[in-house]
Order: sequence, then structure tokens, then C-alpha cells
Amino acid sequence: MQIGNEGVADETTTEQNKQKVLIIRLSSIGDIVLASPVIRCVKQQLPNAEVHFLSKKSFKAVTEANPHIDKFYYFDKNLSDLIDELIIEKYDFVIDLHKNYRTFKIKHALKTKSYTYKKETLAKFLLTKLHINLMSGRHITDRSMDTVAPLGVVNDGRGLDYFIPSDIHITIADLPTQHRFGYIAIVIGASYYTKKLPAHKLQELCTSIDYPIVLVGGKEDIAEGEEVAKVAPFKIYNACGKFSLHESAWLVREAKLVISHDTGLLYIACAFNKKVFAIWGGTSPKLDVEPYYSVNSLGDLNKNLYKNFIVPKLYCQPCSNFGTKTCPKGHFRCMENQDIAKIANTAIHTVKGAEKV
Repeated sequence: MQIGNEGVADETTTEQNKQKVLIIRLSSIGDIVLASPVIRCVKQQLPNAEVHFLSKKSFKAVTEANPHIDKFYYFDKNLSDLIDELIIEKYDFVIDLHKNYRTFKIKHALKTKSYTYKKETLAKFLLTKLHINLMSGRHITDRSMDTVAPLGVVNDGRGLDYFIPSDIHITIADLPTQHRFGYIAIVIGASYYTKKLPAHKLQELCTSIDYPIVLVGGKEDIAEGEEVAKVAPFKIYNACGKFSLHESAWLVREAKLVISHDTGLLYIACAFNKKVFAIWGGTSPKLDVEPYYSVNSLGDLNKNLYKNFIVPKLYCQPCSNFGTKTCPKGHFRCMENQDIAKIANTAIHTVKGAEKV
């Protein structure tokens, strides 16, 4: 009986020593994936950490299978009701990786210690509007990790996380026969027009690549995918709108190479340590958001896994933090002047070179 009582006491002590943490990153797919090392490192490095995560309900899928999160909260429309639920939790501290008016209201209501991500808002404004680069040069993921440094949490160097739920049963048999032995995934979607290659440039890219291609995107990309695929329907499979986010992540994970705009699936590909080609338009790596990987044996980021394609010496680029609905200058040279032949030739060399190894 004495042993049993000691066991109960130990459990009670553990419960009392538990640190309840709320991590907030409301949106978007890419930003949540880029913040994933914070979630993992907090969970694994803080003793007895109970990690809760808050995002917008529309982005539920991004983290729903993340084993480092103990409880989920989602913001939909009613912030007041959400705050009432969060107050009940009595958090030891809050980690705000979003930093906007909503997260300010949440932190103010919870009345507990908080740690807030530094956005570098002024530096981004100067870069995109006046093209004066005062950015820190530290990747957004590293700056997110800086937020939890006061807690003694350090970057473990394991890169980004994305977890596909075990009940996702897509297999290679779900693809056309000619794509089952290897393909290049081209992510054609993006949240804004200026982050996307126009359809005719995508057609040129696909025509120039002598290798099976799977176009990846959401339902909003179906029509454009069909337009692109018609130039070579046997070689190009339009998967846009046919698969869920998790299934699209699987398509990216199984690809020989991923070519993508600045969008969520680019960073999901990084989480799987896939080789990626990032094509930049209205946004730029100068905003410290380029592909991000685990560190290699020398302790350096695995930069050999990605290539950035950006039109050089373009005075107006980047024009926005997130992209815009139209080109502010009207010429859209950041995408119209992309060296498609170079992208295609480099892709073929990368894939066929890997097959020879």
C-alpha cells in the first residue's frame, strides 16, 4: 500500500509541475509549417509541458496529426467565446507567433506571461515599398525560435514538421500508370496572383521538361491546371482539386523534385526534406522566408536541397510581403521574365542525375 500511495503522490507532483503552454499561429498553411519547430522544441525541451495550439479553423488540417500538440483550439468567428474557453485553461504562459490585434486581445484577456514574435514590420515596409533592405537576415523560423529563447528552448536543428494522418490511404496506384515510376510535382497554386507563374509560362515549363509531371493545387486551381495540362495530356497529370491537403502533401513527398511558388506546399516539401525549386514573383527570399531544412552533419542548413529562381536586378521586386491581386507596375516582369529554359534544364539534370546514383 505504501508503494501505491507513493505512486499517487508522484502523479500529483507531476501534475502540479506541469507547464501549460498556449502557442498561437492563426494562419496560413506555410506560416504554420514554418513555426512547427517551436511547437516541437517547446514540447520536448520544457519539463512536463502541456502544449495547446491555436489557429484558424480553416487551417485545422495543417496540425491535426502533430504529436507534439496536446490540445487544439480554433478561431472561427467568435473571438469572445474563444477567449472564455482559453481563460478556463489557466495557462502558465502564451507564445504568440502571429502578433496581430486578435492575439493582443487574447493575451490581454488571459493575463499571464507572454512571449511575442518580432515581425520586423518596419523593415518589411521599407523593403517592399522603398526597396531599402534593413531585414535582419534571420529566417522567419529562426526568429520564431528566438521568441522562446527566454524559456531556455533552443533550435534542435531538425527542420520543419508536417504529419500526414495514418488514415490517409492514397497510394501510387491512384496516379496514372505513366506517373507511377517517378514524377516532378509542380505546385501551381498560390494565395495571390503575383506569386504565380501565368498559365502560358507554366505551359512553357511543362513542355520543356521531358519527364512525367503532376500538377498540384486546390479546387481553385482546377481550371488553370486543365489549361496547362492540355499541352501534353499524357505527360502531365492535373491533380488540382482531386486530393485533400494531406493527400497533396503525400504527392509532394513522393515526388522526385518539387517546383513551387511561394506557397504552403513549398514548405511542406521542405518538411519532408525534398529537393525544391522555389519560383519567386512578388515576394522574395529577401523577406527571410526561403526554403528551410534540418541542419547537416556540419551544423549548417541543408541548402543543397533547394534552388531559388528569381529575376535578377528587378528594381520593383519584392513588391509585397504576401503578394497582390495585380502587378502594381502592370508589367509583371518578376514572372514573365523568369528563365523557364534554365528552370527546366536544371530540373531534368537534378532528377536524372539522382536516378543515376
